Amino acid sequence: MTITHLVTHSGGFHADELLSSVILTRLFPEAEIVRSRDAAWIAPGAGKIIYDVGRAYDPEAGIFDHHQRPTPEREDGKPYSSFGLIWRQYGRDYLRAMDVPEGDIEAIHRSFDQGFVLPVDLMDNGALEPSVAGPLAGMTLPVLLETLKPVFDERGEGVDDAAFMAALPVARAFVEAAIKGKAAKARAESIVMQAIEAAGESPVLELPMGMPFRPAVEKAGADHLLFVIHPRGEDWALNTIRKSGGTFEARADLPEAWAGLTDAALEEASGVKGAKFCHTARFIAVAGSREAIVEMAARAVAACR
Repeated sequence: MTITHLVTHSGGFHADELLSSVILTRLFPEAEIVRSRDAAWIAPGAGKIIYDVGRAYDPEAGIFDHHQRPTPEREDGKPYSSFGLIWRQYGRDYLRAMDVPEGDIEAIHRSFDQGFVLPVDLMDNGALEPSVAGPLAGMTLPVLLETLKPVFDERGEGVDDAAFMAALPVARAFVEAAIKGKAAKARAESIVMQAIEAAGESPVLELPMGMPFRPAVEKAGADHLLFVIHPRGEDWALNTIRKSGGTFEARADLPEAWAGLTDAALEEASGVKGAKFCHTARFIAVAGSREAIVEMAARAVAACR
């Protein structure tokens, strides 16, 4: 069946139907967005997908609302918003449309649902207070997207619809960036896993370029790894490995004597010709060649043992 209309409610908008529209307009780019509460529009019918309005959840009929009782819930009892319902139905097709490899579809679909979709669902249903974000409560994505609505006294025909359409590319940028980032992490994991195998028992992991590496290192159980080296433009970088995603504490720091030094001063302190820079916080150093960075890595390993 050809989808000709994507129907959601009129008036002010929230993050859930806006983000749902991101998914649906990617899959049905020729379909027209209709924002209405008219009974004829929000009733299921050929060529329509109806979401966040209509008081029913019936995927076969193409209607995805969550305001009725009982509220549609995940297996763990957490409520869906229209965004969650649309993602559940169309998320995998969206990932394919974003050129995510088939082998990564399920993992990315699940990860995006838990890390991006679920918080929106919970906030939209009042199951999660924005205040849990503390001082950053006003910076959450649902709150930021809703700031794009017209202010209370900005009235006139079509104002809400115009604001919705203006907000849509903003919401699209966040969704697409999140998906591309997750797909990139999956590609990086494959590369890092191969590099870990090649490194054997060495405490230094060499990668062909800068990329996310800590998740793969943890997944591989490569506890012996202390540092990572890789080319960075015309230079080479030496990085520490954080103990976990929730801390900046490293498995091993670069030598204290290198901290904050550059060029000749760093060459003298490290004893490595070609050493160019070491961050004050001792989590990254840079050298002008692979040979120099390999030597800096060896000396960093020796210094922490």
